[in-house]
Amino acid sequence: MKRYIIFALLLIFCSAASAREVFSLNDNWQFYFKLESSSDSARNISLPHTWNLDALAGQGSYRQTTANYSRDIFIPAEWSSKRLFLKFYGVQSVADVFVNGHHVGEHRGGWTAFTFEITRHLDYGKDNSLLVVVNNSFQNDILPTSSEVNLYGGIYRDVELIVTEPTTISPLHYGSDGVLIHQNNITDNSVDVTASVWVTSLYEKACDLAISVRDEDGGVVYSRYLKERIEAGKPIDIPFTIEEPLLWSPDDPNLYYITIGIGPRQEDEVTVTTGFRSIEVKADKGLHINGERIPVHGVTLYHDRAAIGSALRTRHYDEDLEQILDIGANAIRSATAPHSQYLYDRCDENGLMVWIDTPFTRAPYLSDIFYFPTDRFKQNGLEQMREIIIQNYNHPSVIMWGVFSLAWLRGDDVLGFVRQLNSTAKSLDPSRPTVALSNQDGEINFVTDLIVWQQNLGWERGIINDLTLWCDKLSSDWGHLCSAVAYGEAGSIDQQAHSSLKPATIDPRWLPERWQTEFHEGYVKHLHDNEAFWGVWINNMFEFGSVRHNEGISRTGLVTFDRKDQKDAYYLYRALWNEKSPTLHLTGKRRNIRQDSIQQIKFYSSSVEAPVLTVNKDTVAVREVAPCQYTSDSIELHGRNSVVVTAGELRQTQTITIGNALRQR
Repeated sequence: MKRYIIFALLLIFCSAASAREVFSLNDNWQFYFKLESSSDSARNISLPHTWNLDALAGQGSYRQTTANYSRDIFIPAEWSSKRLFLKFYGVQSVADVFVNGHHVGEHRGGWTAFTFEITRHLDYGKDNSLLVVVNNSFQNDILPTSSEVNLYGGIYRDVELIVTEPTTISPLHYGSDGVLIHQNNITDNSVDVTASVWVTSLYEKACDLAISVRDEDGGVVYSRYLKERIEAGKPIDIPFTIEEPLLWSPDDPNLYYITIGIGPRQEDEVTVTTGFRSIEVKADKGLHINGERIPVHGVTLYHDRAAIGSALRTRHYDEDLEQILDIGANAIRSATAPHSQYLYDRCDENGLMVWIDTPFTRAPYLSDIFYFPTDRFKQNGLEQMREIIIQNYNHPSVIMWGVFSLAWLRGDDVLGFVRQLNSTAKSLDPSRPTVALSNQDGEINFVTDLIVWQQNLGWERGIINDLTLWCDKLSSDWGHLCSAVAYGEAGSIDQQAHSSLKPATIDPRWLPERWQTEFHEGYVKHLHDNEAFWGVWINNMFEFGSVRHNEGISRTGLVTFDRKDQKDAYYLYRALWNEKSPTLHLTGKRRNIRQDSIQQIKFYSSSVEAPVLTVNKDTVAVREVAPCQYTSDSIELHGRNSVVVTAGELRQTQTITIGNALRQR
């Protein structure tokens, strides 16, 4: 570590002695693969980092291997009376951490934070060596064992050094902040709350605590001082009541800031952000937040993007949220596993509801085994679920916990494990419903509080119009279930079709955008505003990286992997969902050259103004064939044709050239 950084640490230490300090350890790492045998070829890198960026750029193969991250860190002699912790916010998938050659801990699972205390392994007043051995290969006792997503190897989120006094709010409680806020009873007039504070001490058996609760304007709505006994393995519970609370909702995301301090001189202090709201879902009645029905318009969000992989910075989350809010979605499904805490902080602030998956998932490949009936597999699944729930517990935006995704009842006691996961989630957090994504019949659908159906009618089987029969059958047989629906299929902007034939009937590698557009249009016709479902989830908001897909990318997103191009289906949902800004969009604008002289012009409009379509300056009649979906009658085109559609102040244009005219030239 550079000496000027060491001096900066000392200055910070001197200015804030006797208080918790947190230092970023994102810089000055050396990285090398285990197979390189020596650190002589190590590269200098900064975190977040993944070693699979070459594969994303098409310059190398996707690697599932083992690599080392190392750096030195100077520990001032003045810290000899302190406690020191290393916190990792995400390492894919297994991390073994060594300090000065001592193994301080192992973490198994790629999407949750973890913390190790390193106090007794340090040399004070000296440089100390830190080594992290990372492995991202599939293992049969670490979930997921079946997945479409790339498991990008590396330390792909931040790393921190936490320095505290001997008595501290524990950084060790499942990688959380050590403070959990439980809402016990909530009405319009008051909310009863319990703050569970996990305290750890080297010497003391009791401690002084102070709690302060502030609203968004900074006003203190509750405060208290108390002295409590410290018991290993148990939190200190502080019950309190907030009168006339400002509740959190998608339309009015009110937040509270709860600060817990330890000691008469505030030797330690942690502030968490939370909000209070009630959640209720009943069959045929939908999802209710604070008693108000909220139709869920959700998008599935994966964990990577072009040129970055999973090593996302805050600006990347901000850019993704900008498009998610623009489309008008009010909910996000964190597919497979949780995202960064930063994303959920922004969801808290913007009123976006969140469903977080547990990585018990099955990819559609017969070669995969998604469930191993071993104690190691089950314990890892339960441990990851505990970490997911406890680390994200305080976020009011998180409204449901995912238990499984597309699991089936083949194998030994899958149903028993699903029940065990569900009961663990309910015991940790009875305030939120559990949810699962299913494409199977049977008893597995009756375990969680909510079920989301992903049937893929019109793609993997049947035709889109079969949705009518499916909805009727679901209502008659399983109408008592709290059901939502998820759907979505692939479409590449680089593949533009003249035919609307289903791609699988031609070539599985042929994924034209036109088919994706018509798929979503068909689903919207059958499912839009269907009150039999509490929500609709679109798979997916963005394309994602997958070496198991053609060209290494799943094309199911409404937006391209690099976030630069919105597909036609994006504007369909923007027209349906975005109530703040009207939409006008001509579909098929990337198909400027067409073969047939007989054409229909299609577009989406949510403007209150009636749309007007002209072709070569002649007005053409249009009709609304489904909510926000418009089409013209068949018209005959020759040569180059100017298409203009307007709705109020909105205007879209396109030039369509008929292929025969090109050949004649």
